[in-house]
Amino acid sequence: MKKIWSAILALTMTAAVLAGCGAKGTGGQAGSGAASSGLSGSVSTNGSTSMEKVIGSLKEQFMTDHPDVTVSYDATGSGSGIEAVANGSCDIGLSSRALKDEETAKGLTGTTVALDGIAIIVSADSKVDDLTLEQIASIFTSETTDWSTVGGAAGPIACIGREANSGTRDGFESITQTKDRCRLAQELTSTGAVIEAVKNSPNAIGYASFSDVEGKDGIKAIRVGGVACSEATVLDGTYQIQRPFVLVTRDGAALSKAAQAFFDFATSAGANGIIENVGAVPTAK
Repeated sequence: MKKIWSAILALTMTAAVLAGCGAKGTGGQAGSGAASSGLSGSVSTNGSTSMEKVIGSLKEQFMTDHPDVTVSYDATGSGSGIEAVANGSCDIGLSSRALKDEETAKGLTGTTVALDGIAIIVSADSKVDDLTLEQIASIFTSETTDWSTVGGAAGPIACIGREANSGTRDGFESITQTKDRCRLAQELTSTGAVIEAVKNSPNAIGYASFSDVEGKDGIKAIRVGGVACSEATVLDGTYQIQRPFVLVTRDGAALSKAAQAFFDFATSAGANGIIENVGAVPTAK
């Protein structure tokens, strides 16, 4: 009798184990992905190319936390992103400059998510390591045209900059007081293109988001008035050429549940580490 009961017990345990294995293997998916957070839908962002790393990292973490939400990023430039949110074709606009009075008058609100230094870049082999704000302005307005007059090897200076719609250009020209006076050898439509152009031209000088410049081969960010561009000097204000990274929304137009959740995450202290990891300076406390 004991043998019979032992056999019955063994069969029962085996069946239970097999049933459990079958449940885990259903569809081959159980345990292989993140559990649903209960949040679903899509979030569209549009704007600044300089914010690519910041938004890319934020949306990657957000979609990991919320696997049923898709966050898209359309890198069109700050001006286009501001217009996109104004006309309702995206949820959140991205601007690498503060909103202008005429934009806030249209019912737009800007929320700063991070600060970013605008690095002044030259070829890695350039002899120039430091320029004053006044010298930079003089170079970009063609008052200074040869590197030998600012401590470099003799040769004509080629200025590389961004297109008129760019938040980076707007920030650079506002701070250097060169608006509508810059004379550019090349006017390019993305931060990456500016970096590549300077890298490939020994006599070039350009400006680009510090978060994109950091760690790049073939170029170097020079000091401005003796101050290097870094997270610390941007935060304490000693580096003069800096601007905000801004999330743009419409007043009175409620975001979807998914878009509001992404906005809240991006502007929270919980996102600070993500923003710091890509070289920008978070502002949330």
